[in-house]
Amino acid sequence: MSITKSGVAVHDNTCNAAEMIRQGAVAGATTQAAIRTAEVSFYRTCRTSAISNGLSPSQFVFALQELGVGGA
Repeated sequence: MSITKSGVAVHDNTCNAAEMIRQGAVAGATTQAAIRTAEVSFYRTCRTSAISNGLSPSQFVFALQELGVGGA
């Protein structure tokens, strides 16, 4: 489990909630595509939260690039 501790409570709570949803989706997934979709959704949520809260989204952008969806 990943726990976000940026010091910005709104961002931390958003990313931690997204992580819980991601874990549930991955646990219930029956295909690699479903797992990838859960991963992309998680990183997009955290990227958007980082931008909205004035934090660097770079680690989330990199993860999205690695998943093959660019930085968006």
